[in-house]
Amino acid sequence: MDMVAGRVWADERRPVRHIDWVLLLLTVVLTIVGLVLLHSISATTPDEAAFWLVRVMKQGATAGLGSLVVVLIASFDYRFFKVYAGFIYLGALVALVLVKIPGIGATDPSGVAQRWFAIAGIQITPSEITKVCAIVMLAAILSEIRAPEPALGDLVRVLAVAAVPLVLVFIQPDIGTSIVLAAIVVGMLIVAGTRLKHLLVLTATGLVLIGLAFQLGVIQDFQRERLTAFLDRANVSEDARYNLDQSLIAVGSGGLFGRGYLKGTQTNLDYVPRQHTDFIFTVAGEEFGFVGAMFVLLLYALILWRAIRIATLSKDPFGTLVAAGIASMFAIQMFVNVGMVIGIMPITGIPLPFLSYGGSSILVSFAAIGMLESIHMRRLS
Repeated sequence: MDMVAGRVWADERRPVRHIDWVLLLLTVVLTIVGLVLLHSISATTPDEAAFWLVRVMKQGATAGLGSLVVVLIASFDYRFFKVYAGFIYLGALVALVLVKIPGIGATDPSGVAQRWFAIAGIQITPSEITKVCAIVMLAAILSEIRAPEPALGDLVRVLAVAAVPLVLVFIQPDIGTSIVLAAIVVGMLIVAGTRLKHLLVLTATGLVLIGLAFQLGVIQDFQRERLTAFLDRANVSEDARYNLDQSLIAVGSGGLFGRGYLKGTQTNLDYVPRQHTDFIFTVAGEEFGFVGAMFVLLLYALILWRAIRIATLSKDPFGTLVAAGIASMFAIQMFVNVGMVIGIMPITGIPLPFLSYGGSSILVSFAAIGMLESIHMRRLS
């Protein structure tokens, strides 16, 4: 009898028996929704009608590769990443430095931002990969703190580690990803038990540094215009507020149930700039209305619920902190992206996970799901 019980317990501890199928289903549904919205943008846009199939197929192929990434990462014990966290972190820093070197990193058409590598026609964005690398490194540091809460020295060490990639991303310039990294740090510090007064000091310091960045001219002119358009729309040029105006028109015209698939005027006539990347949520609002937009938000809320659940079920601090960092990453990207579409947040160029067009963004999102699955599958071991 004991042998039978032992065999049952051993089978129960096998990682493959504890896959979070709900999380995987939510990921698949969101990815399909993204492909549907992307098809709507590209199939009806006059100057891109001949290329919609290529774009959708490319995004679908990237999602297929992402599914392999999920399987690969989930097959590893997540504690393996803690052992090599330092190397993962250093690799991310090297990539962030190399991307700023002329001739190595690629510059966008405006000539302002230098954020990715162009390899065989594929764009690789180090700042996107850095988000997951930072989560692993910070979780490795915080999980080694034996006290109930991080001491001041621990906070200084964590902030120093987080500041290096944050600054390197900020000077690309990429304010959007900088915001995501900052939110990841704050979220993980909260889960680690950081005192409220320390968090308040950290927040105040961040606001002071942002103010200095504006005073010292670190913020680019186009970034200033975006912030001004958000704070004082009446006193900026039409060009500065064009993105926001068109986005609000698209979402507002959808009403309760939307104009219908492929029938969105703003989408069909290509009025919303960068709609396939940063503003893809406008398609959901215009063509599927309030109901469709809420359905998308519900999917994200359920993913956050699964991530938080995995964090609470984890048997060790490292797994809890990694899951909390991923939940923070998804939450801030969802909030800021949707917020800038409906006008409650300034435009910062943050992609919407699983929906926005872009290889690096979607692969990093799938990698995060793989990490969550790895933690969930080994919660009994």
